[in-house]
Amino acid sequence: MTTCVNRRDLGLLALRLGIGAVLVAHGGQKLFGWFGGGGIEGTAQGMEAMGYRPGKPSAVASGVAEAGGGLLLALGLATPAAGAAAAGGMAGASAVHVPNGFFGQSGGFELPGFLGWTAASLGLTGAGRYSLDHATCHRLDRSWMVPAAFAVSAAAAAAVIGKRAKAMAASREPEEAALNGA
Repeated sequence: MTTCVNRRDLGLLALRLGIGAVLVAHGGQKLFGWFGGGGIEGTAQGMEAMGYRPGKPSAVASGVAEAGGGLLLALGLATPAAGAAAAGGMAGASAVHVPNGFFGQSGGFELPGFLGWTAASLGLTGAGRYSLDHATCHRLDRSWMVPAAFAVSAAAAAAVIGKRAKAMAASREPEEAALNGA
């Protein structure tokens, strides 16, 4: 009996492992200080400076979305939720970088946008045959889970990004008033 290797499933495995590893590394920087990251405390300070308040819960949420979503994507487990969580976290990161344009060399949203888009695409596509979702008969990868996961992630990202935008606008008001002689 000959075993046929499905190139599509093999490609999904390679993509999941690559994007998952990058997301785990980014989340590990935030959560544990790995790879020169700030850990929770340093990331919390950075989150506060970027307008994500309170900083510590924002750092934990961001790190878990990245590391947890990345690990689940790499494993191919709960793929809709994993892709949606990682995409939501990357939407928050992209919001910080949007004022700098697209390209990363100028501080733009190129990398977080790419990571989020790829994670979302995997969440929509599914993990393929070489995954824990397949091995568990897709118990955590049902068709109804895709719109549910993305709706929850989109709502959460919109709320967090909206709250940040209001905080950033409020922090600029005293500066603008001082410039206008008020």
